[in-house]
Amino acid sequence: MKVKRSERLIDMTRYLLENPHALVSLTFFADRYDSAKSSISEDLTIIKKTFKDRGTGILETIAGAAGGVRYIPSITEEETEEFITQMCERLSEVDRLLPGGYVYLSDMLGEPAVLKTIGKIIATQYLNQRVDAVMTVATKGVPIAQAVSTYLDVPFVMVRRDSKITEGSTVSINYVSGSSNRVEKMELSKRSLKRGSRVLVVDDFMKGGGTVNGMKSLIEEFEAELVGITVFAESTFQGNRMVDDYTSLLCVDEVDVRNKSIHVKPGNYFEKSVKKTD
Repeated sequence: MKVKRSERLIDMTRYLLENPHALVSLTFFADRYDSAKSSISEDLTIIKKTFKDRGTGILETIAGAAGGVRYIPSITEEETEEFITQMCERLSEVDRLLPGGYVYLSDMLGEPAVLKTIGKIIATQYLNQRVDAVMTVATKGVPIAQAVSTYLDVPFVMVRRDSKITEGSTVSINYVSGSSNRVEKMELSKRSLKRGSRVLVVDDFMKGGGTVNGMKSLIEEFEAELVGITVFAESTFQGNRMVDDYTSLLCVDEVDVRNKSIHVKPGNYFEKSVKKTD
């Protein structure tokens, strides 16, 4: 049964948004709506322009018999800047500082709208790079990894600090915690990551960088390749941080333990983004 153009446009947009990075042929849409390919092509031109004008993402056209269209999610620099400014204000709220200099993030990272935006921002950073998997360590980095992997349409793998029977055989390494200087252990199921995979590491918070450095070592054990490292927030660190090539959305630059107050500024995201486009 033929579908009205207005309904067709709405359903096509919904389908593309729900299937990021999937190559969809014109034949698929033509059969779905019982419409000519020429009409489908006109519709896709409208959607492509709207996505671009609204900063929704890129609708990539692939020519040839095996071609079609692919929706690549992205976010504009203006939206990113506005979001990071809001997060700086929220993270600077009174009583977010916890004993040991840790920052309370659980409420923010439990909000779907916040997570969706974080996922899209990080995915946009790696728009032009091949990513096969997103890696994080249990447990607070998991929601961020899920959000990023959704927009990149790749699996996410979770590194654990303790073994689980349900994980099967694992690869484990010892690493030095950057903030406490203690030797700790992390492990990953052998089935989680294929050899040669290109891996993006994400986490919620970084101090000395020991945990992130441990994940780098795990990636090497799997004979995989590190694509990049992005954390939601970092704190200033007295001493030698164990990783130096990373991206942060936020930076905790002032801490007053006595008054339990902190000051947060934007991280190096925009600086890193500029370098990637140069």
